[in-house]
Amino acid sequence: MSDHTADTPGGMGTFERWLSLWVALAMGTGLVLGNLLPGLFQTLAAAEIARVNLPVALLIWAMVYPMMVGVDFGALRQVGERPKGLVITLAVNWLIKPFTMAALGVLFFNHVFAGIIPPEDAQAYLAGLILLGAAPCTAMVFVWSQLTRGDATYTLMQVSVNDVIMIFAFAPIVALLLGVTDIAVPWETLLISVVLYILIPLTAGIATRNRLMRQSGEPAVEAFRAHVKPLTILGLLVTVVLLFGFQGQVILDTPLVIALIAVPLLLQSYGIFFLAYGFARAWRVPFNVAAPCALIGTSNFFELAVAVAISLFGLGSGAALATVVGVLVEVPVMLSLVGFANRTRHWFPG
Repeated sequence: MSDHTADTPGGMGTFERWLSLWVALAMGTGLVLGNLLPGLFQTLAAAEIARVNLPVALLIWAMVYPMMVGVDFGALRQVGERPKGLVITLAVNWLIKPFTMAALGVLFFNHVFAGIIPPEDAQAYLAGLILLGAAPCTAMVFVWSQLTRGDATYTLMQVSVNDVIMIFAFAPIVALLLGVTDIAVPWETLLISVVLYILIPLTAGIATRNRLMRQSGEPAVEAFRAHVKPLTILGLLVTVVLLFGFQGQVILDTPLVIALIAVPLLLQSYGIFFLAYGFARAWRVPFNVAAPCALIGTSNFFELAVAVAISLFGLGSGAALATVVGVLVEVPVMLSLVGFANRTRHWFPG
């Protein structure tokens, strides 16, 4: 990759580069359709089994499955070779990030914004932030790693280890934090969500990857992911349309809510990045490992967070709305951090 591509969003596809714009347009479309066609959205909301909304489940699988095809668990064999970057990523993702996100949510929604947001809405937004905080990024990390000229193999190894941990740790961490903040924990639905949105897509992704690797190797995997990528884009945008269709009246009545939800999300994103980045600098981790390892913790697996919020609290819930706001703010934040990392490359050895 050339220096120009690394220092600008030029290495990103059109969708990734303008993700926030597409999401904003999908939000607007949802608001309009929700007010014009309320009967349609009520019908879609009623299509559920065991609190899992079937249309949204299909859309989430369309988003998550192509990402899981890209996860190479053969990379797990390299865990012990250069442990520093992996140690930082795992410590930030599982010992720090979920808890700081919950703490910021409590601070802002239960205290700072207490006079602006009704208590029941505050708890719902807090739940959405907790779901985001407990889901480290799986897919977009590869974009951020590319833009910082990161070590692609090491990034793949970090993502693979995170995915394994997420299967076992996501539900307990979410349940713990929801319990601490006095939000009811429907354990059965939470565990069903983990199976539906992590375990099944991951298993299907591994099976597909193995079949493609036997056929033509890594080029076949990349060709397949490029072929199904439009499904991922469509799944995300239609999910946002549905969410905002259900949330339409609430948002129109209280437009300030989007900005208020974004405040703790922004503080969390920048805070987590600089914590991990500073730790990597102090530990003298090479830049091509340090930058991606800090960006993994900063970014979120928002597809999972959206899906679980819908399953646990419903399509029209404040929790689902909060996870979608996470999508809206993520890309501009991450691009600003990519730029900062590239400008400070000289801070690191090598």
